[in-house]
Amino acid sequence: MSKVTITGEIRGRRPRPSPPRWRITSLEVLCAVLVLALVGQDWLASLLLDAPRVRTASTTFVAVCVQALPFLVLGVLISGAIAAFVPASALRRLLPRKEALAVPVAGVAGVALPGCECASVPVARRLMGQGVAPAAALTFLLAAPAVNPIVLVSTAVAFKDAPLMVPARFVGSLLTAVVVGWLWTRFGRTEWIAERALARVRDHDGTSRWAVFAETARHDLVEAGGYLVLGGVFAAAFKVLVPTEWLETLAGQVALGVFVMALLAVVLALCSEADAFVAVSMSTLLSPRLLLVFLVVGPAVDVKLVALQAGAFGRSFAWRFAPAVFLVAIGCAVLSGVVFL
Repeated sequence: MSKVTITGEIRGRRPRPSPPRWRITSLEVLCAVLVLALVGQDWLASLLLDAPRVRTASTTFVAVCVQALPFLVLGVLISGAIAAFVPASALRRLLPRKEALAVPVAGVAGVALPGCECASVPVARRLMGQGVAPAAALTFLLAAPAVNPIVLVSTAVAFKDAPLMVPARFVGSLLTAVVVGWLWTRFGRTEWIAERALARVRDHDGTSRWAVFAETARHDLVEAGGYLVLGGVFAAAFKVLVPTEWLETLAGQVALGVFVMALLAVVLALCSEADAFVAVSMSTLLSPRLLLVFLVVGPAVDVKLVALQAGAFGRSFAWRFAPAVFLVAIGCAVLSGVVFL
């Protein structure tokens, strides 16, 4: 029986739980957009796809996403496998204790991951969560998409008439990753990285390993996929808004040509397994050294990679990390080109 106090409060009676309020989330918005697109697909096609620029932009957007998505899935699967099946203590034992020595080891370890830059971001984030030093994880992030066997084989096939392009790309890309890692050990600050990326991942506390694998992969895929779409939008916009004649004119000058090819690699956001074939298509107009700049800079920094890094490590990190990588990659590509080409 309830009791009434002097202040009028009723004791002994539990408050009724308020019914949960339904809120519109991004999932509901996406479903609504897909339904509307399916219903009005004929009208949308006649309204939009008749415009040449819209067709070009949509083709570029779809190409970027389709090329990157399989490797992004590969990356989140590897990320989930690390979280579920590899204890943090084992990962820490694989790398030297001294951070400066762990950086080149992490760079060479990038050979083991056959994926592009989209796959390396969630893996690097998971490595940080497992207690790996940020410098080593970031070195792996830059090395993996550029020095793995698939990329080197595709480069050899594309540049069969210029076999030295393969070692030039390997050395330039590996040197970029190691130099950036060493720079981070000297100047990097952990407060630039979002707390969610540095949160330590505990070993299993009774939860099924497969459940941990599935949840980690699902979370990373949903989060990284949105930023991949954002990067595809930027790449499509650049494709239709910047005339190619401007790039051809600037590329005719050596100093400006290096900068233009580096900038072109950033905005085109090509997959590292496919960029060699794009580069060789320009070999009749551009020198091998300029093409090498394109091949080294692209896997290290591009618009979709910056967007993925902003989602994984925070915007404060991305706006500092990307410009530094851009400058280091240009310098390493020019140096490697002078030595090999």
